[in-house]
Amino acid sequence: MSELASEPMSTAADAHAADERSAEGAPVSELASERTSGHSGGPDPAVAEVRVAVRRALTEYVEPAAPVLVACSGGADSLALAAAVAFEAPRRGIAAGAVTVDHALQPGSADRANRVAELLRGLGLDPVLVRRVDATGDGGPEAAARRARYSALDQAAAATAARWVLLGHTLDDQAETVLLGLGRGSGPRSIAGMRPADPPYLRPLLGIRRATTAAACAAEGLPAWVDPHNADPRYRRARLRHEVLPLLEDVLGGGVAEALARTATLLRADLTALDAVAADLARERIRAADRVDVGALADLPDGLRRRLLRTWLRDVPGLTSAHLTAIDHLLTGWHGQGPVSLPGGRRVTRRHGALRLDDSEPPE
Repeated sequence: MSELASEPMSTAADAHAADERSAEGAPVSELASERTSGHSGGPDPAVAEVRVAVRRALTEYVEPAAPVLVACSGGADSLALAAAVAFEAPRRGIAAGAVTVDHALQPGSADRANRVAELLRGLGLDPVLVRRVDATGDGGPEAAARRARYSALDQAAAATAARWVLLGHTLDDQAETVLLGLGRGSGPRSIAGMRPADPPYLRPLLGIRRATTAAACAAEGLPAWVDPHNADPRYRRARLRHEVLPLLEDVLGGGVAEALARTATLLRADLTALDAVAADLARERIRAADRVDVGALADLPDGLRRRLLRTWLRDVPGLTSAHLTAIDHLLTGWHGQGPVSLPGGRRVTRRHGALRLDDSEPPE
């Protein structure tokens, strides 16, 4: 299930009207300009809200003349984002292109990707790239598609020298991410959700509701695509979206999505502060890549000690919370236990007052 295409579609009438106007020869960018003007001459309120969010992100994070790419599936979130970037970026001297990823998971996906690309070109974005990926592999279809997608986005950014890739995640996506983190018990970083700026990724719409992006597309006459996977109950995020969140909104009297997103924002601020303290401590107390003195870490509070352990082991691939817990027990619950095995054939042992990182099987 595509995270780039997790949005509801504008009405069929809107899409049909836009198609008819396009067939008459009017460029998409001109159609959008016509449709966004209200009786007062200003843009539709939903269009204005999306544009303001994009303007703030470009102003805060993007240097003048630094090229950017918009990742667009053709769904309402990413399409509203693309239209806003096409409007705002030239006014700030920013070159803006786009990339659409074909996951090849559904019949006709290649044709749809090409149609999305043409729509993006009509908005004035340039260059527009289409990347086809192999969305198979470990961890299930959602995880495999996500890995393939982000790999394609990274490659597209490198090919175009883009400093940032803009993603269409909304407040609703953030709320779903927080709920997933809570359900998995995967710790504060998951509950803190997605960051607005996580180089090279920029998420201008994390404060915008999904209904607003759908309304913006309708106002601009942009035919948004709806991914059928987003309503498929085989996917956990789809069930959260259509079953869990509506139930919570009903039981708790509304405002749940906003509350979850606000929780993520508050928690990110706390994590940032703790990470800064941990970084300073790591420079003081971790002197070598293959060992750390027990006394340098054992007296620290749990949250800081585990951060320092993760910093020390940052080059170990696939490190999990369970690994960290077992290693932490070598510091705080020492009773002569054996080594902790890690991914990649490494292990951590406690010997002579220090934790030591070495190979599981010492070379002969």
